[in-house]
Amino acid sequence: MIENQRHLFEIPEDITYLNGAYLSPLLREAAEAGKLGVDRKVHPWTIFRKDFFAEVEEVRALFARLINASADDVAIVPASSYAAAIAGSNLPLRKDQSVVVIGREHFSNVYQWQWRCREIGAELQTVPTPISGNWTQGVLDRIERRTAIVAVPQCHWHDGLLIDIEAVSAAARSVGAALIVDATQSVGVVPFDVRSSKPAFLFCSGYKWLLGPYGLAFLYVDPLFQNGTPLEHHSYNRAGAAEVQSTDGYTDEFMPGARRYDFGERSNFITLPIMKVALRQLLDWRADNIQCTLAPLVDMINRRARELDLNVPAPGCGASHFTGIRFPGGAPTALYETLIAAGIHVSLRGETLRISPYLYNSLADIERFLEVLARKF
Repeated sequence: MIENQRHLFEIPEDITYLNGAYLSPLLREAAEAGKLGVDRKVHPWTIFRKDFFAEVEEVRALFARLINASADDVAIVPASSYAAAIAGSNLPLRKDQSVVVIGREHFSNVYQWQWRCREIGAELQTVPTPISGNWTQGVLDRIERRTAIVAVPQCHWHDGLLIDIEAVSAAARSVGAALIVDATQSVGVVPFDVRSSKPAFLFCSGYKWLLGPYGLAFLYVDPLFQNGTPLEHHSYNRAGAAEVQSTDGYTDEFMPGARRYDFGERSNFITLPIMKVALRQLLDWRADNIQCTLAPLVDMINRRARELDLNVPAPGCGASHFTGIRFPGGAPTALYETLIAAGIHVSLRGETLRISPYLYNSLADIERFLEVLARKF
């Protein structure tokens, strides 16, 4: 269990922020690092060629440690949609094959596969929302000999319902399909090991559970796919880029590993320092400790919601770091607005009220939310 860490964030006393799955607040230290980055851009004569490479590699290596990967396996990209596009353009897909996704999945892990299937004439198989809450079985039921790609999250972004990635990975491998994992709502707070789950590609936006800035994301690429084609061609992913001072001579050779997939302006002197501070803090806390600390808060929300006859994930079916409440007949009129007026911040995703606490939250924060919720029932 980790002691309350609210002092590391700038959250006013009258704000109950239970919305980390939407946008995390920055750590105070990370915000200061970003301000120093702004100051460097104000004084660009302090930035040298080597600075375009050193911090990038530090951040790459830090993220790799979160998922038990090598730094060579990680590309730095601007968004999850960019990462999905890299996966989509580098995975084979034929007209007689299919791609499996889940219903109500986040747009970044659906639009790419819709496009590819339309382009080629392949079939997009969407697993419907399971009445039982068992997404895993629904995905497994649709993996068969025609399946080429399985694109799923570790937990559903609406309510935290879990998918057994290792079971899905084994099923995908058994038919020669590639596994794509959207880990935006899990990595950083849930332990993840690419060596055991074996995704072809895994991507993760930085601005949620990684406590990072908007506009920065990470892409893990299995070594089998590290010789593919990047979305863009620029000097910073080419061999010898750190020494190149002009256009005297071009090279077709890329930097080693997944670096060929890096986006062109990855060397951001504002976002990278923010991300570096955040990743170091996450590694210090450790994902298993964060999960252990948040689980009692989520359990409390679920238990009290059930007492109000509201629908939440069944025990053992939902994530330990966030949950979703569904209401018979739909969300009560003005509930979301009532919460905001009380200084309580959550998300409404479809008909699901998503509550995502973090280490800056206490039992008192949960009680404050539950008190407003109970007044509506």
